[in-house]
Parts: sequence; structure tokens; C-alpha cells
Amino acid sequence: MTDLLHAVPRGRRRSATGAAGVIAALVAILGLAAPASAGGGHDGRDKPTVVIVHGAWTDAGSFSDVQQQLQQRGYTVLDFANPLRSLSGDSAGLASFLQNRTSGPVVLVGHSYGGAVITEAATSDPDVRALVYVDAFVPEKGESLLALLSSAGPVDPSALFDMVPYPGAPEGDVDLYLKEAAFHATFANGLPRKERADLYARQRPITFGAVNEATANEPAWTSLPSWYVAGTEDGSIPLALQERMASRAGAELTTVKAGHLAMTRSPAAVAKVIEQAATAAAHS
Repeated sequence: MTDLLHAVPRGRRRSATGAAGVIAALVAILGLAAPASAGGGHDGRDKPTVVIVHGAWTDAGSFSDVQQQLQQRGYTVLDFANPLRSLSGDSAGLASFLQNRTSGPVVLVGHSYGGAVITEAATSDPDVRALVYVDAFVPEKGESLLALLSSAGPVDPSALFDMVPYPGAPEGDVDLYLKEAAFHATFANGLPRKERADLYARQRPITFGAVNEATANEPAWTSLPSWYVAGTEDGSIPLALQERMASRAGAELTTVKAGHLAMTRSPAAVAKVIEQAATAAAHS
């Protein structure tokens, strides 16, 4: 435990010290042994940690094949359980996650709405060295996801979403679930029907407030290198909009024949781009 505390950056030791006794007790009760290395591989400590930030209507499981490939290559991969409640709150949650669950260089990967979250949160931690966007929103300061989508054409929320009230919601806010037809045609298109059906049943809602909330911070892509993977068959974010956002951010663009879930349809291509970013980050 002493070694663990010594490894914590100075600004983080106070909270770690307070938790040390609790952690020690849990280890004793559960019979847990500390792993030999946090890297997940013999050379994991020499590689940046990859933190995956999923978007709406899915979870980190959509990156499972990408994660497996990266882990096989010696990368530590951590999944941030994106709350999907508000852009400011979700970004603050990611900032706390980075502070308390990572050390050393980090590559942030954001899918769809997760792209906006990493754009807001990345500069909170100086260890973040690179950004990877996968079929993602890359907002400028003051932009919301709804505004970005509307810039590409009219959006009719009532045609796309089932709107469900949730406890404690601010006045007028609701959870948004994709309607089944829209989910199959625009979100999970290109995947086998059974997989689409499973994903539809497990979809996680996002609040209307989150997609309508404008970013408040200077976007991280103005100071960090970025990469972008765009699905050419994406029915959720038009390809032209993806290309425009990637160009504006100065991101290195890769296109793949996939829908909105490019990481599920083309995991090898997505893993390759993440590794390119990680390699660049390791030498920065």
C-alpha cells in the first residue's frame, strides 16, 4: 500500500491516503492480490493507457473487440461508464475518472456523444496526449450536438425518439430512446439482424438536456493531436458533417465502410487508428 501511495501524483495523495485503510480492508476480506502490472501485458507500462468513452444508446461493450485487440498488444484499456445525463456533468465525471483511475500518458477515445465529452474533459488532465473520435461529435465552444446535427439538415426528434420522463428531471427534460425503426436503419445499420436486435433491447438512454447543452470549455482539439474514424454508411451523423468536424479539428481522418457503430463493424481498423494515436502519444 505504501508503494501505491508513493505512485500517486502529489495532487492526488490526499484522497488516496483517506481511502488506503478501506482498500486494505477490502483486499483482506476478499482475498484479492495486487496485479503484477497494471498494463495488462509485459510492456503495458511503456504504452499510454487507452480510455474509452462510449456514446448514447450503447455502452462500452460496443468496443469489446477493439479493446481485446489493444489488450493483446499490451495496452491498458479502461472503460468510462458514461452517465449520459448532462454534457457538463458527464465531462466532470470523466475528469474525475482520469484523475483517480489513470497515471501516465492517456489516449482518450470517444464515440458519438462521447466525442463531445472528451472534447470538454481532456484538458482537465495534462496526462491526456491524444484524442480519437469514432463516428463522433467534435464540437466547437458553444455548440451542442443538436445544433451540429441541425446544421446538416432538419431534425425531427418525435420521429426518432421515444421520450420517457425520469424522476428528478429538470422541467421539460426527458430520456430519449431510439425508436426501433430508427435504431436499425440509422444507428446499428450494417450489423447482423440478431446483433442489432440485442443492441436495441439493451440501449441506454440519453437525456434531451445532454444533446441540447452547449459546450462551455475551449475544445481540447485546439491543443491536442486528434484522429477521426468515420463510417461512410453512418445514418446518425452524416458523413459530410463528420468530415467537416474532423477537418476543423485538424484530425487525421480514416474512413471505413461501416455505419454509426464502426468500432463494432470494423474493430481492426478502429484499433489500428487508436494504436497510431497511442504511438504518437508515447513519443510526445
